[in-house]
Amino acid sequence: MTSHAERTAARTRRPAPPGFDRRLIAPMILGSILNPINSSMIAVALVPIGLAFGAPPAETAWLVTALYLATAVGQPVIGRLVDMYGPRLLYLAGTALVGAAGLMGALAPSLGVLVAARVLLGFGTSAAYPASMQLARSEAERTGQDSPARVLTALSVANQTVAVVGPALGGFLIGVGGWRAIFTVNVPLSAACLVLGTLWLPRRHGDRDRARRSVDLPGMALFSAVLLALMVFLMSPRLAHWWLPVGAAVAAAGFALRELRTAGPFIDLRVLGGNVPLLATYLRQFLGYTTSYSFMYGFTQWLEQGRGLHAADAGLVLLPLSLSALTDSWLTGRREAVRAKLLVGGAVQIVACAGLLLLHSGSPVWLLLAVGAVMGVPQGLIGLANQNALYRQAAPERIASAAGLLRTFMYLGALGASAANAAFFAHGADTAGLHELALFMAAGSVLLLLAGLLDRSLSTLTPTSRKA
Repeated sequence: MTSHAERTAARTRRPAPPGFDRRLIAPMILGSILNPINSSMIAVALVPIGLAFGAPPAETAWLVTALYLATAVGQPVIGRLVDMYGPRLLYLAGTALVGAAGLMGALAPSLGVLVAARVLLGFGTSAAYPASMQLARSEAERTGQDSPARVLTALSVANQTVAVVGPALGGFLIGVGGWRAIFTVNVPLSAACLVLGTLWLPRRHGDRDRARRSVDLPGMALFSAVLLALMVFLMSPRLAHWWLPVGAAVAAAGFALRELRTAGPFIDLRVLGGNVPLLATYLRQFLGYTTSYSFMYGFTQWLEQGRGLHAADAGLVLLPLSLSALTDSWLTGRREAVRAKLLVGGAVQIVACAGLLLLHSGSPVWLLLAVGAVMGVPQGLIGLANQNALYRQAAPERIASAAGLLRTFMYLGALGASAANAAFFAHGADTAGLHELALFMAAGSVLLLLAGLLDRSLSTLTPTSRKA
């Protein structure tokens, strides 16, 4: 005779569909956009927040960097926990934290509390993307599919779309309910993720006590120290801050010793060190996004200061870039073609950098639009190609932590771009500084192209290739 619990479980147990379980797509996409939507909406809220708390731009800037720092550290750390405990637990915990952080920000009495809320948002939004990559991998293994390319493309396009519309959405919310509304919106988004995640994400049964014993907390702490010291230095690279890279090097040495000696390392350096193709993918991610963010930050500043456009007009000039990136991702997403995407993306990125050298204070608007549209091509190709490459190259049992590291290298690129803009626009975003920045971006693009040309493993990525 069956118990009530057994009968309830039998009623709620859902049969596995023969193909990719499409019910997973909604929680995967909705959870993964929490980070880009919070990254982009804040751009239009910095001024009203500064006015509300009487804070200068140097202080409100921490609302941006706090999320970057927390996310760069949180993605691989939470990704490792996803690998160990399964996506459901970490997805639900992370999205619940997003709701709590949103409520905390909406009620924040001071800028300090608001920054703390952004830190919590960074950690909370770090769970969904690694969880989604782990779900994609497990579904592919369950169904025997080559790869869920369309699902990975949907994730990429959704994140790019939200990043584009984020500032407009933030402006609308501020117009309706003030700057606190951009934090409040996280509450219903979190609730939707919790409902969808509870309904559709699969439960994982296993030896949790064994998994708990293997959590490498010292390794995670040392890794976090390395990243924090390095990223804080990149935000303001000065000789007076020499102790930050030195501290990062010391923490890195301690991290390496720890990971090489422990039985259950947070990051298996022996395996990762032998996986040269995956390391190359991380390098390409850093190079690609350093150029991408350098263009986004630098070109936008130059449009307003060097070209003399109003902020709203500068935003309109960037629309072709966004449309081009989204179109390229969507049209090419059905086929992996990792090496071809990287080579085309790197080559077109060099062309776009050359286009920047043609610009001056009197450049016609059509040329500004054309340069943006050309730069949108690599933005639509490179990130998607690296995501697909990582899916093939990472060990299946560590796919979530590997995906988290991919996001970390993206944010390192963003901080590198921020430092480059500060260096080349030290006296304002003039045309001379833009041209110097373009040469810097072109050098990185050449390295990106060479990294794709020299990596022969990209042309042999197959579902049966050995993952290490």
